[in-house]
Parts: sequence; structure tokens; C-alpha cells
Amino acid sequence: MAPGHLVHSHAHEEELPGTVNLRAAEGDDTALGQALYPVPAEDPNDPLQWPAWKKSMILLICALYSFLGNCALLGPSVYIGLYAKEFDITPTKASDLVSYPNLAFGFGSLILVPLYLKIGRRPVMLLSMVFFCAGLIGASQATTFGGLMACRIIHGFGSGVCEALPVQLVNDVFFLHERGLRIGYYTIALCFGSTGPLYAGYMLAGGYSWKLYFYVVFAFAVALLILAFFVVEETAYKRVPSTASPTSTLTTNKIAEASHKETGPASSIPPRKTFAQQLKVWNGIDHEQEFWIMIPRSFTYFLVPQVLWVATSFGLYIGLGALAFNYTFPLKITAPPYSWSETNSGLITIATFLGFILALPFLSSSDRLAAHYTRKNGGIREAEMRLGVMLPAMIVAPAGVILYGLAAQNNLHWVAYFFGVAMDQWGALFYFSFTLAYAVDSYNANTSEMLIAMNLGKQAISFGMGIYLLDWILDNGFAVTISGIFTAVLLANNLVLLVFMVWGKRIRVFMSKTWLARLHKRTIKNVEVA
Repeated sequence: MAPGHLVHSHAHEEELPGTVNLRAAEGDDTALGQALYPVPAEDPNDPLQWPAWKKSMILLICALYSFLGNCALLGPSVYIGLYAKEFDITPTKASDLVSYPNLAFGFGSLILVPLYLKIGRRPVMLLSMVFFCAGLIGASQATTFGGLMACRIIHGFGSGVCEALPVQLVNDVFFLHERGLRIGYYTIALCFGSTGPLYAGYMLAGGYSWKLYFYVVFAFAVALLILAFFVVEETAYKRVPSTASPTSTLTTNKIAEASHKETGPASSIPPRKTFAQQLKVWNGIDHEQEFWIMIPRSFTYFLVPQVLWVATSFGLYIGLGALAFNYTFPLKITAPPYSWSETNSGLITIATFLGFILALPFLSSSDRLAAHYTRKNGGIREAEMRLGVMLPAMIVAPAGVILYGLAAQNNLHWVAYFFGVAMDQWGALFYFSFTLAYAVDSYNANTSEMLIAMNLGKQAISFGMGIYLLDWILDNGFAVTISGIFTAVLLANNLVLLVFMVWGKRIRVFMSKTWLARLHKRTIKNVEVA
């Protein structure tokens, strides 16, 4: 977009959520041969009208926050043995220092997401970063198990919004055709957070205690807080909804006219906020948003199949990649016959890193596939059009889990562990990025409440997988627990892809006629970018 140029579009969502008419009218700005959606207001302060560098910087900061938040949660998993010795507890009890902060991380969004709708994205993001920093510095000073647990829960809860915010901000500032790639960037940062144990393990090589890790993450968190203060502008914006009858061009024109009335003629377009105005932290309270009602209402999204699928996909892949692998590999590899040092016990995250790197070239694939099918469909976009790119990952990831479990059971060469993890994490990135993009495409009413449900669900599932993992393995062995039970559950989740590819639109039609759809439609207080 040229500097000073305001984007125009007549695209609109059809009556069925997740079906969007992207046919371009005269004067529309287009991308990939389609009109831009959502339709921006003729106001340079509309986040959709912001320059590309501004949007990218906001996404980068939010993605880095997600990276640091997950690094802080998962990095100490390599210290489970050290914690057990230092605090004179069992390894299972020591693993609570990872499991419970992860649970608090999920429940943080239950409070912070409704709060950012009530008072704004910017103040909540900055406040959450302050709590994150406070918990980290507290953890670095802890001398007891209880003290360390309390500080870990504080920084976990405080950073809980770091996974909902990037998705919300992608919806706020990017168009539909950009979202798959941008959500992919965020999920890459989220996934790289699971490499935290690698850095945590090597920090022991300097002769310092486990506390050094918290000092380092704290330093980066403070730097990111300062950067966020100066760059991340408030992205909440109200605009005229762009909905229309699927067969009425007249309705489309009326919507365009309404948009012009809302913003006024070109001569009365408001000026762009000054830099000082953009730095304003407090913009008041939105009294139309029902803070306490949002919390229970968000749980109703667990009844939406697409949202539930995101929660199970994230929960299972986090439970495997971030918890199961990071819990078991350090304990396995430091014992005979491998006898690696504790310093090298975090090296399994290299396999995680390689899996994600190999998946990187595919991040834009769902956007491109959806654009291709949209053109073939006469400009009508269906939410399911992006799902086909996930078919290879559906099989590759469970195969990797089988390999990892058998390697651990039979003490195979360490390369087998690395191949298994890399395969699983390669597939994980597809399921992280594209299930989330699909759910957001399918249901854009009350998106923030949907994100609460996703975060709570995935953290609860990953917590359930991790809390008794070591006991399960001791009782049943690696082959039965990981190659058998975990693989079967993951494969069942992955095969749901076929259900949505074939019957996804029918499911959306059915859900649009339920009491749940009517409830969510009645509770929309404003039109957000979604």
C-alpha cells in the first residue's frame, strides 16, 4: 500500500459464518485476485490502514513475548533432577514446577483477555509484561520449593495473555488473505519457546546455578517491555460491519454508503494520531463490554467443534513436544547406557528446532491454497479451503511419536530420538498454525472469547498429559505410554482433519442454527476486526 493511500473494499461475509464473498468491485484494492477483507474504515487510525512496517513490528513484539513466555515456562524442565536434589523431593514432585505454571499460564487468559476488551489491548499487554518480569526476578531469588512455585505461577499467570494477544492482533491489523502466514509466524515463535531447555541446560556449563536462566529471561523481558511501550499502539477499533445478502449487490452498495457515512467524506477524514497520542496507555473503560459474563460465556465455545479441535491439537502437541519429550529425554539421556552430562540434556530441542525450520517454507501454503480454491469458486471463500495442506502432517507427526517411544524403550541410538521429535514437531507446526487460522475464519463473532476457550483447553490437556507422565512411564514403559497410548490419541485428533475437510461447511451450517449461535450473535457489543 502506497504511503497515504487508504484501502477500499466491498468484500463481505455471507450469512453463514466462515463464508466470505471476495469478489472485487470497481475501485477495490485486491490481493491474490480477491477484494480485501475485513473492509477497513476510511480512517488512517484504523489498524487495517496502518503501514506494513507498523503491523509487522507489532506482530514481531507479540511473537517474541510468546517466545519468552514459553521459554520461561519450559526451560526449567531440564532442572527437574536438580530441583529434586536441592529441595529433597521426588522428580515427579519437582516436575510440578513446570506443570502448575503451565496451568496458570492457561488460566491467565481467563482474566486478562476479558480485561483487554474492557480497557484495551495496549494497557493489558504492558501490565502482563510487568507481572511477567516480577515473577521472573522473584524466581531468581527463591530459596524454597514453595517460594519458587509461587513466583513461577506469577510469571506464568502474568504472561498467560501472550498467546491470545498475537492472534487477536493478527485479526486486528491484517487482512484475511494474510492471516495464515502471520499466525504461522506467531506459532513459530510459540514453538521455538520449547527450545528453552536447550539454553537452560547450557547455562549450567558456566558454573552458575539454575537461577541464571531466570536472570537472562528477565533481562530480555524488560527490554521487550520497553520496546512494546514505544511501538505497540492500541489496536481495538470499531467499524461498520461488512455483511450482506449473498445475492444482493444493492445491499453491498448500501454497506459501502454506510461506511462512508460513518467516516465522512474524504475531506473530513480524521488525521493520524501523533506519536505522543499513540503512546497513551489509558483510554478509558468500555462500559458496553460485560467483563464477568464473558468468562463463563467463553466456556460455551468448547461446544463448537472447530474450537474444540484447536484446543485438543494444541494441548496434545504441547503435551508431547513441550512436556513429554522435555521431561523424559533429560532423565533418559543422563542415565546409562547414554550417560550424557546434565549440560547436554537439553539438546533434544535441536530436533524441535529442525522440525520447525523444515516446516517454515509451508507457512504461506494454506493462504495460497485457499486463494486458489476461492478463485475456482467464483470469489466465494470457504473456511475449509485452507485445510488440504495439513494432510502430510496428519501422518508424519504420529509416526515420529512412535519412533521416539520405541527408541526410549529399547535404548536405541540417540539419533532415533532426534528423528522422532523432529517428525512430530514438523507436523505440530501445521496443526498449530492452520487449525487456529481455520477456527478464526469459521467463527469471527466474539473472537476473544473463543481464544480464551482455546487457551484454557490446550493448557488443561497438556497439564493432564504432563502431571503424571513419569509415573505412567514407570508403570507401563515408554513403548506402551508414548508409542501406544499417546500416539493413538494424537492420530485420532489428526484424523479429525478429514471430518472438517468433508463436512466442515455442514457443521458450520448446523452450528449457525443452534441456540449457541443465537447467544453469541446477541452478545456482540461492537464490530471488531475479526
